[in-house]
Order: sequence, then C-alpha cells, then structure tokens
Amino acid sequence: MRELLRLQNGAVSLREVRAPEEIRTALTGYFKGDLDRLGAIPWRVGGTAFQRKVWTALPGIPAGTTMSYGALAAQLDAPKAMRAVGHANGANPLSVVLPCHRLIGAGGSLVKYGGGLERKRWLLAHEGVVLPKAAKTSGP
Repeated sequence: MRELLRLQNGAVSLREVRAPEEIRTALTGYFKGDLDRLGAIPWRVGGTAFQRKVWTALPGIPAGTTMSYGALAAQLDAPKAMRAVGHANGANPLSVVLPCHRLIGAGGSLVKYGGGLERKRWLLAHEGVVLPKAAKTSGP
C-alpha cells in the first residue's frame, strides 16, 4: 500500500486517524451485506489516463458478478490491452472501493490479488459469486 501511495502521490507521511463517518458507514454496510454501499464512497485517484479509465470502469462491474481482463479491455475499446488492464488493476490504490477483485482470468481462473487470493475468494463469495470447487488459481 505504501508503494502504491508513493507511486500515486510522491513521498507521503502516514498517520493513524479515524476514517470519515461517510466512508466508515459505507464500508460497514458493504461488509454487513449491503453490497451497493461502496458506490457512496467518493474517490479521486492519480495514475495514467489508461489506469484511471480502468479504475473508473471497475465500479461498473456489478457486485455478485465477475468480468475477465479481456472483456474489460474490449469494453474500453482496447481489445488487445488485457495485460495493460491487468497492470492497471494491480496498481489500483483503492482496493474494495474500486472492486478490482471482480476481475478474473480467462476461463474463470483467479489471478493475482494484492491482498492475496484467499481474500479475493472471500470478497467474491461475500458478494455471492459461486466459484467452481476446483477454481483454478494462478499467481502467488
């Protein structure tokens, strides 16, 4: 997370503070099952124009569904840019809020997640995504 912050904002100094009420309420609601609450969180990110395009598209993937990197690339009118979508997704500085966990590999494989594949699996299950028992995983 520190590296993503540095890449987005340059040198940063972190300190522990209480999150604003609006954000706490939205995240609490999401984790209690009100999956649409993430949309209530205002956000602004840096990044390249392409990264921002990917990050802006992520909330458009409805909770309880997944999309492949290739399908998102095609939706962004860049059908050959599935690797670039993957790199942008991996650099997402607002995981969960910009639901990068909803992107999966071709054929339904779970691929890479900054928080680890078990968290990705948990988030998808929390949203009602039914994964095959033998869901292929790749990555760390």
